[in-house]
Amino acid sequence: MLQFKHSSVINAPPEVVWRFHERTDILQMLTPPWQPVKVVRREGELEIGAITEFRLFLGPVPLTWLARHTQCEKNRLFVDEQISGPFESWVHRHEFEPENGKTKLTDAISFSLPGGQTLELFSGWLVQGQLEAMFRYRHYVTKRECENPSNIMSS
Repeated sequence: MLQFKHSSVINAPPEVVWRFHERTDILQMLTPPWQPVKVVRREGELEIGAITEFRLFLGPVPLTWLARHTQCEKNRLFVDEQISGPFESWVHRHEFEPENGKTKLTDAISFSLPGGQTLELFSGWLVQGQLEAMFRYRHYVTKRECENPSNIMSS
């Protein structure tokens, strides 16, 4: 199993950062423009049991990725797990920690690639690099949106 973690400090309280993640267009906002991902459906809010279906494109090949929220503690954390998709397993933990009026936002992912440890040994670094780029972008957007008072009022 491979591990990935990315953290940043957002100059806004956890309630504001959480509210940003409750937006109905959050997945579109946080998807980097270079990633060929489309949100197909979203059932439920930021709550246990909510399901999201994505369509990823690996070249011309479309892949369906289905994820479900399995844990949710308002203003503190939520966890989504892959039901079906490109990974052998995928658990993504989103944490919102209060830090002197700010929020330490942490995305922690545990995942396995199909093909086992041999494939992970040779391809794990590639996936890690893609995750790093994606979460730098996601945290940049989160910071930009949550630290701008006019965006907070309109969300």
